[in-house]
Amino acid sequence: MITLVAAAGEKNELGGNNEMLWHLSDDFKRFKKITTDHFIIMGRKTFESLGKPLPNRVHIVITRDRNYCNEDALVVHSLGEALEKAASTKDVFIIGGGEIFKQSLGLADKIELTRVHGTFEEADTFFPEFSKDKWNLVSEEKHEKDAKHKYSFTYETWIRK
Repeated sequence: MITLVAAAGEKNELGGNNEMLWHLSDDFKRFKKITTDHFIIMGRKTFESLGKPLPNRVHIVITRDRNYCNEDALVVHSLGEALEKAASTKDVFIIGGGEIFKQSLGLADKIELTRVHGTFEEADTFFPEFSKDKWNLVSEEKHEKDAKHKYSFTYETWIRK
């Protein structure tokens, strides 16, 4: 199963200047729970924005730069090559960025989307639009803003029809 995991604002904003636009501690915990002990596929900029590798996950980084290497990740040069590297696992998680999400949307079986209830003018990276005709919303869990969360948000799980 190929799952896209993302947090996006009301206008599908993912980030700006290679940084996240919000900090939602409960969303980070959910992300950790979903992706731990699995392969995670991402673009080079997303990988570098992490600061350090995430524990207990195999990082597969897609880059066009044939000279790029990193000892903390499997480096590949296409989404197809990334999926081949992850073939030994049942579930694969694609975690960004915007271009990788766009390339993989047509291959995905599931979307785990945290919808952040806000708009972010500084965004320069976006989650791709997807047709509700092709996807079923199978669960949603709303969270109001509180002392730990500046924005309210909703966990949405979408399954391809």
